Amino acid sequence: MAYQLPALPYSYDALEPFIDKATMEIHHDIHHQAYVDNLNKALDGLSAPESLTALLENISNYSPAVRNNAGGHFNHELFWNILSPTARTQPQGALADAILANWGSLDNFKEQFGQLTMTRFGSGWAWLYVKYNGSIAICSTPNQDNPLMDINITDRGFPIMGLDVWEHAYYLKYQNKRADYLAAFWSILDWGAVSRNYDAIRNRQS
Repeated sequence: MAYQLPALPYSYDALEPFIDKATMEIHHDIHHQAYVDNLNKALDGLSAPESLTALLENISNYSPAVRNNAGGHFNHELFWNILSPTARTQPQGALADAILANWGSLDNFKEQFGQLTMTRFGSGWAWLYVKYNGSIAICSTPNQDNPLMDINITDRGFPIMGLDVWEHAYYLKYQNKRADYLAAFWSILDWGAVSRNYDAIRNRQS
């Protein structure tokens, strides 16, 4: 079964002024579409699980082309769905409790997550993820890698929030000012969606 590009859950201009319409059109319709198309090409004739999650959890068995494009597809689909023009600006429920227990406050979490974002050299992602033991952690990965992939030794788990720090995600509006892009991210990050992702993973692990 071929993978398909999911539609954005909002209009291209819905996240303005934080992310501009042109960036969203290019990022979704060109970059994400390319990951989907190239993933389908890379998997042509191969035996692979239908689940994208299962594919990523066993990605060491596949070529670099599958790894890069499967990661690109998964990462972007998660990214679109944690952004919202009507974002809930605070975590809630069990996730709020977990962030407080791990980082002491939401501000401390943002500071440490921001450090990962700003120190990721070149292209990559910063993540909030749930470890296999149920605890939460943050990390960053290069290129289109993510914590699901079995090529990670220390940072394995289920991503519930990710920030794309490839330049194509922000360069039209922010040029080289990654810090400004990070600041804008907090205004459109929907903690309600992240909390739902967290609850879904916890229910799966219980």
